[in-house]
Amino acid sequence: MKYRAGLFMALAMVSAISVIADKKNKKVLPEVVLRAQTVCVVIQASAREPMADPDANVKAQKEVENAILKWGRYQLALDVETADLVIAVQKGTGKAAAPTIGGGPVDTRPVTVDGTDSSIRIGGHQGTPPPTTQDPGPDPRRPSEGVQVGGADDVMKVYQGGVAYPLDYPPIWNYAGKDALKAPDVKAVEEFRKAVAEAEKTAQQRQQQKQAGQGTQPQGSGNGKPQA
Repeated sequence: MKYRAGLFMALAMVSAISVIADKKNKKVLPEVVLRAQTVCVVIQASAREPMADPDANVKAQKEVENAILKWGRYQLALDVETADLVIAVQKGTGKAAAPTIGGGPVDTRPVTVDGTDSSIRIGGHQGTPPPTTQDPGPDPRRPSEGVQVGGADDVMKVYQGGVAYPLDYPPIWNYAGKDALKAPDVKAVEEFRKAVAEAEKTAQQRQQQKQAGQGTQPQGSGNGKPQA
């Protein structure tokens, strides 16, 4: 009975956390996101694959890349060290606890070129891409089975690029929700678009206030006394 009660409480806590994470991120994005021109989409280093869909994370990665291209604001970079931003994705299992498999190649796609109306994507890597973290976890060359508790929701995190091991730093922005990485909506990217638009609006307002302040000339107080 104690075991069942403890398991029930753990699952309830996971559900509560998922509800909180599904809320829109209200944090105003920093200037680095507005200045960025390129992004690299990677799979979260700690991500494990749902046993029922071993290619889930690779599929989510591609869906996010396509959504970024459709957006048209950023170009896709080949690796994390040349990208201005790094987007890490992790596909949820859809359950509070689910069997998973980890290890094995998760980013060994062949080089491909996809196009949209105004941009070109060069996907995949030749050779070994720069590592995203100093602590990738268990040996990725050796597949292993396990059970993942939590992680029911899809997760997308945005990090600053152009540095070594970008995923070792705190994310700039993150979003989690059910099917948040699923096409055609790719809700996580849509929420990121809204956050960028809000940040642009805030930056424009600050610039207008700054210009208005510079255009205002200080005036005398008028309290001076005339000299005799």
